[in-house]
Amino acid sequence: MNNIFVYCELTEEKLIADVSLELLSKGRKLANELKVKLEAVIIGSDLKDAESMVFPFGVDIVHLADDSRLFPYTTLPHTALVLDIFNREKPEIALFGATSIGRDLAPRIASALRCGLTADCTSLEIGDHFENKTQTEYKNLLYQIRPAFGGNIIATIINPETRPQMATVREGVMKKEVSDDKYKGKVKKVDVAAVLKDSDFVVEILERHMEASKINIKNSQVIIAGGYGVGSRENFQLLYDLAEVLGAQVGASRAAVDAGFSEHERQIGQTGVTVRPKLYIACGISGAVQHRAGMDQSAQIISINTDPNAPINNIADYAIIGSITDVIPKMIKYYKANSK
Repeated sequence: MNNIFVYCELTEEKLIADVSLELLSKGRKLANELKVKLEAVIIGSDLKDAESMVFPFGVDIVHLADDSRLFPYTTLPHTALVLDIFNREKPEIALFGATSIGRDLAPRIASALRCGLTADCTSLEIGDHFENKTQTEYKNLLYQIRPAFGGNIIATIINPETRPQMATVREGVMKKEVSDDKYKGKVKKVDVAAVLKDSDFVVEILERHMEASKINIKNSQVIIAGGYGVGSRENFQLLYDLAEVLGAQVGASRAAVDAGFSEHERQIGQTGVTVRPKLYIACGISGAVQHRAGMDQSAQIISINTDPNAPINNIADYAIIGSITDVIPKMIKYYKANSK
């Protein structure tokens, strides 16, 4: 069995993006289970000590392609380099972030290698599969798990025949965990000039404008999230009042965003951001699987809902049955009275 590869994206500061570090953390666990190596692909310019950013996550081999023309990301040269590496190394599993870059690059790689690709996975596991039709047993497949059919079911997708087994995963789905601060792997430098042609640079970036997000919900340790059950945009102000007291961020379900109660930037779930705060307070949220996919890894969940049978109560550590207009003012009052 060959190794596990993770394509690492770079931030504007030439740092490894969080989504890539999260994938390396998961990749290390999968590699340990399969008893194979974890390899990282880093493509960019002025990559000074880039390997030192990924070695602590248990990376055994870093494939480094450093050229002034490779940053910022453009499709053709990055595709050509990743294909060259994959054709030589024959990975068993290849993981990409479900970002604008990953969603552009991964399908091109899968198409060129004629292999499968599962997008927006919420979980990755190793397991076996028995095919009744051919009476064939497959060992150590990658279970690519994601919501399907509009989030009505959780599908487990496998790719038994072709390699690599490819998946994209959104930021925040996997937990970022350092394996060993002193871990040292090996660096393989890619001969960029030998791989790329002039035709790979037909697209030239003349100017870029990057606007930082004003809402940093994914890194908040306390999130107050509202759903359609909040009732109105005016009632959403109660969530902001509680968030101000707790030092929290306000999030929303897709139903609340569609109803105009909150901005799209605050949307949590399958079609929004994925969060894993220490405390998640779900207000008027029914708990559809699409929303749970974006927050069910929260350390502690409190549900406030008028429906005792709401699905969110099944994963909540504490369920408060009542209206947010009654409950939240009391939470604010008692928190202020009992905190220093």
